[in-house]
Order: sequence, then structure tokens, then C-alpha cells
Amino acid sequence: MKMRFMIVLLCSLAPAMAADLSVAGATFPYPIYRKWFDSFAAHSPDIRIHYQAVGSEEGIRRLRDGSADFAASDVPLTDPQVAAFHEGVLHFPSVLGAVVPIYNLPSVARDLRFAPEILAAIFLGRIRRWNDPALRAANKSLRLPDSEIVVVHRSDGSGTTFVWTDYLSKVSSEWNRQVGSGTKVAWPIGVGAERNEGVAELVGQTPNAIGYTEFTYAVEHHLAFGAIRNPAGKFVQADLASIPRAAAHYLGDDFRVSISNAAGADAYPIAAFTYWLVPARIADPEKRQAIARFLEWMLASGQRQAGALGYVALPEAVVARERQAIASLR
Repeated sequence: MKMRFMIVLLCSLAPAMAADLSVAGATFPYPIYRKWFDSFAAHSPDIRIHYQAVGSEEGIRRLRDGSADFAASDVPLTDPQVAAFHEGVLHFPSVLGAVVPIYNLPSVARDLRFAPEILAAIFLGRIRRWNDPALRAANKSLRLPDSEIVVVHRSDGSGTTFVWTDYLSKVSSEWNRQVGSGTKVAWPIGVGAERNEGVAELVGQTPNAIGYTEFTYAVEHHLAFGAIRNPAGKFVQADLASIPRAAAHYLGDDFRVSISNAAGADAYPIAAFTYWLVPARIADPEKRQAIARFLEWMLASGQRQAGALGYVALPEAVVARERQAIASLR
């Protein structure tokens, strides 16, 4: 008789069953993962998944120590990190997302514009007031307040921080030299908050604050977020049209790629893939089959749900390559 399973987002009182999967990691894609797990439960009630949104860095740690069956990360692993996993690790992009500069300026009715060098200068502490000449020059039609800027950043190890600092490192040599990129950096200025949710809440509660968060969190919290000047010289705001343009020219075979500051007249410049990290060798055949089934569902039905939650479905070329990678799980 075929064994039966259940899928849940968090812990359940139901008895443990075979192929009970533990997953942990990124908060960046958590809104869509939450929806996916609910939908997948209806599609495949014989599989049970527990997901904890603890951040990319912690998800990678749990995968490495064996307390997670697979992980979610906004950060592609480096070659040395991959080599540290004796069983190997495969990257499966799940969706495209974006990181946006959020701010709380009650006196400003319209969306702000940010040049790349302005964002870097604010987070370096070089620009400290909202009516700084550089901000006024980029927003000539707005009356900006003579108020001190309150900078908010992530305090935990974060893939969202990696995407944000990866972009700043590309557009500012000073940022690259002094701070660099990573899931955690030595912030020159500001106050920290945990997870995307924490940054969104703190900015929303703090007049004159600026921070960064995943696009969906800004939308869900009704926060203002700015347009950013892209390499083509156009100020572009994140939306379901501008985000996928960042990946329009990606044709590589290695999914471990940065697509921030991408070329394209209408491309939003702080976009990224977010990933499932899956061991290349999975000893338990039931878990291996369950993970493969979830990944296959994600590449079909899951992609069709992306837009409703502010994420962008993967390009077909990426989906085709991922299906080949799923077949290599063993």
C-alpha cells in the first residue's frame, strides 16, 4: 500500500512520516514560499515540508551540518563553499526578485529618485540629510525636508544584504573598497533590524528613515520605495515588467550568477535569482524523490503563482536547464 504523507509550513501535531523534509533559509522569498507550500500540500498531500525563514546564512549552516534536508538562499555559494559539502550542492533558482530602497518621508507625496552614487553615499554616511544637494538634484520637483536621514540595515546574516551590497559594490568604488559585499558587512552607519520583516517595520515606524528590503515586503507594508538610475541612465522602479528585464540576456549554464546592474533600457538594477540549495547526493530515496517532485512542481505550477505575489517567473531557458539538473539528483 502506498504510504501517505502530509505537507505543512511549520510544525504539525500529526505523527512523523517518511520523507518528512526540514527546510530553512531565506526570508527574501518567504511570501511566495509560504504560498507554494500551501498549494503543494493540496497537490501532493503525501509529502510533508517544514520551512523556517531564518535567513540565507543560517539556512546554509543548517544544510552543512545536516539539520536541513535542503535550504533556501539568495546567495549563490562560492567554489570553496561548494567544496565544503562532501556530497556536493546543486543550485536551483526558484524565482526572480528585487531589493528596493524603502523610505519614510510623510511630507513627500511622490516617489523619490536615487542615483547609484546617492545610495552608496547615504549608506556610507556621506549624505546625512534629506535635502542634500545631490538628492535635490535628482528630485528637482520635490521639496525635501531638512531632516537627518535615519539609515536602517539588516543585523542578521542576510541574502537580501548580499544582493544590496553586491549592487553597491558594482556602482561605487568607494563602497567596494571600504565595505564590500556579503551576507554581513561592517556597516559604516545606521541601526540594524532582523530579517526583511524587521527592516520594513522599523522603517515604517521611523520618520525620515531609509532602508532596503525585498520588493514584496515593501508592497505588503505599503512603504514608499524609490526609482533607481540604471546603467542606461533611466530611473526605473521595481515592478513585474522591469525586474525580469534584468535576466533577459542571461544564457549561462552556471546558475551562480549576479544579475544586478544589468544592461537594458528598462531593467531594474537590483534584481536577483533566489535559490534552493539541494545536496547532489541524497542517501534516503524517499526524501530524494520528494524533493525532486517538489522542484518539478515549482517549475510548473509554482511559476504561475509568482506574479500575484510580486515575484517574477523564471525564464524558460532557466527552467529547461533546471529540469535537467533535477534528473541528476542521486
